[in-house]
Amino acid sequence: MENQNFTATLMVDQTPEEAFDAINNVCGWWTGDPGIEGSTDKLNDEFTYAYKPYHHSKQKITELTPGKKIVWLVTDSSINFVKDKSEWTGTKIIFEIEKKGDQTEVRFTHVGLVPDIECYNDCSNAWGSYISSSLRNWITKGNKAA
Repeated sequence: MENQNFTATLMVDQTPEEAFDAINNVCGWWTGDPGIEGSTDKLNDEFTYAYKPYHHSKQKITELTPGKKIVWLVTDSSINFVKDKSEWTGTKIIFEIEKKGDQTEVRFTHVGLVPDIECYNDCSNAWGSYISSSLRNWITKGNKAA
């Protein structure tokens, strides 16, 4: 396979700038317990995500190109349902945003979330749900999936 990193794509009617702004409001769509702590909308911002007792990770925003691209580096992680609890550490989460005709394409890629790591099935299923439901609704309606 050429690209084994987990990727999901969605198309929305909003502008690239609206999609970019919605993605950066991470606490609006990446829900957990207690969820997001920290700042999520400026270059070099750091934030944590938690979904107790299963997942805790710290992300640093390493690239932020308005209306086009967002990159988070996972600087620390604890995935509690796998042997190697730090599987996400050092991976990158990328959002690429592009105008396609009358719509905007959001391409999500978790670089390093590949089929041969233990959390791939559970983590890719969770990301798929967040991207196709929660993030889509946040971009298009400004609210989470019901």
